[in-house]
Amino acid sequence: MTPLAALATMALAAFGAATLLPFQSEVVFAAFQTQGTAPLVPLIVVASLFNTLGSAVNYALGRGIEHYRHRRWFPVSEAQLTRAQEWYSRWGVWTLLLSWAPLGDAITVIAGIMRTPLWLFLTLVGLAKTLRYILLAALTAQLFGTASLLAGV
Repeated sequence: MTPLAALATMALAAFGAATLLPFQSEVVFAAFQTQGTAPLVPLIVVASLFNTLGSAVNYALGRGIEHYRHRRWFPVSEAQLTRAQEWYSRWGVWTLLLSWAPLGDAITVIAGIMRTPLWLFLTLVGLAKTLRYILLAALTAQLFGTASLLAGV
């Protein structure tokens, strides 16, 4: 696989993993890192950027959810939605730093529902996603003896 194809694959995996789809991008990232399929820094940048963009899709879904809130087929009960809004109101935008975690997709949807400013959403989510991939790269380098960010420094 060429480096460009690897980065394109990483972009798709990272984007899909950040949406509500049941997918994990960490395995793809670690595989490309251990195989040296693409340079590490571009791999981190692409994974972080597209994972953040995938979360922006969740945010957009949250922004538009109010229109469908009272429909019979709406997948979330009124009580569940109210509870999620109260939780976000209590803990605030800083919960977006957990957007990388298993329930992070739900947090990004709630941020949209709560009308978090887009610039703040992208800043916090982008920071969280980037730090996660940097830590994953360091852990992978440690476990598998692959190139790290500090290689050649």
